[in-house]
Amino acid sequence: MDDATIRRAQRGDPAALEEVLRDLAPYLGRICGAIALQAGDDALQETMVNVARHLGSLREPAALRGWARRIAVREAVRAATHGRDVPVDLAGVDPAGLDPRRVVGDGSTAVEVRAVLESLEPDQRAVLVMRHLDGLDELEMAEALQVARGTVKSRLHRARAAFRERWTA
Repeated sequence: MDDATIRRAQRGDPAALEEVLRDLAPYLGRICGAIALQAGDDALQETMVNVARHLGSLREPAALRGWARRIAVREAVRAATHGRDVPVDLAGVDPAGLDPRRVVGDGSTAVEVRAVLESLEPDQRAVLVMRHLDGLDELEMAEALQVARGTVKSRLHRARAAFRERWTA
């Protein structure tokens, strides 16, 4: 997505806005679906509405994906918790089997991974998705979740421990 298109969308050009939203939809949909699960479509819809409504407040076009990701994570956690505010805190040791590129080898394994993810709290899914699917570092996750880096570390640690416990059960 080029800066000129984003700037045109910010000034109210409907075609540019549609292009921006179309470009972001698959990325944000993956985030919302992985965190909010069955409520992923609702979270994506709310995310897209918020992106369109507040695009004018984005200062730097190059920050579009990170800015939109922050909105998507917030809306996905909200949708997964049925509108309740959830404190977003988690830290880390990488379990060898958690990287989805190594874990998900066939359809049955993918179903098992999804079942374990569904058993986790939305804030735990959020940090696991951001780290292992999006490849974000702790600082990027802290910015997206609007919490301290130490909070992200502790949440990630607890989320990985919960995933491992359920995976081996």
